[in-house]
Amino acid sequence: MCRWIAYSGTPVLLSKVLFEPENNLIDQSLHSRLGVETTNGDGFGVGWYASGLASPAVLRDVGPAWNNRNLQDVASHVRSGLFFAHIRATTGTAVQQTNCHPFRKERWLWMHNGVIKEFRRLRRDLALAVDPALYSDIEGSTDSELMFFIALTFGLSDDPPDAVARMAGLVEEIGRRHGVQHPLQMTVAVADGERIWVFRYSSEGASRSLYVSAKVDALRALHPDVSFLREISDETRLVVSEPLGDLPGAWREVPESSCGIVRPGQDVLQAFQPR
Repeated sequence: MCRWIAYSGTPVLLSKVLFEPENNLIDQSLHSRLGVETTNGDGFGVGWYASGLASPAVLRDVGPAWNNRNLQDVASHVRSGLFFAHIRATTGTAVQQTNCHPFRKERWLWMHNGVIKEFRRLRRDLALAVDPALYSDIEGSTDSELMFFIALTFGLSDDPPDAVARMAGLVEEIGRRHGVQHPLQMTVAVADGERIWVFRYSSEGASRSLYVSAKVDALRALHPDVSFLREISDETRLVVSEPLGDLPGAWREVPESSCGIVRPGQDVLQAFQPR
């Protein structure tokens, strides 16, 4: 599978999150603690939003994250208040740049950890659900990107939780039609530049790991000596495939079958079911 990070809050250098924590994403590309695969070396990607620009920037490559000098250089020079990072372990599709996450369409970023089981059998029926006006923008061959374009077809721009629920429902419906048991496994993050929506769901009710950082003010009270906590706002949140360190009280597991919304003001956590 894969590992990913979604960050929202005080603008920071990407390297502060990607390289500096004890169990940072680069280390996870070699030594994942909670992933299905220990090594995630089939490519990586970073997507970030910059002030005043309508669409995010994306850097993706097919090589492993642990030895990519371009990633190190960009991460130590780019500062952002909302960014995604993803390391890939392929579930069967080709190792190529267009298959690396995050995927971008206009202001939207999307990344996924998981799989559509028996994707080769289901792919044609799923692809037929994509709006013909969007279909030509699909660049790669992954189940993840196809999920993104189905969600766009189902109204992601208007109502992300509903669009993702309809996408998940379609995958399960087509999976059942082809006799595939438990067709969908996903943790997904999607952003529009202001908010992040995260989803944890699987057809069998045993989803891949997903964690959210605790409230910053509570962490400051617990750990007044941690300088990073003094540098970021109370609004800052991270959602991660696995914790970036062992700081007590820092991480909370995202519940099974749930959707979280990270946004200015009050964050939201609600139940999620396909429809």
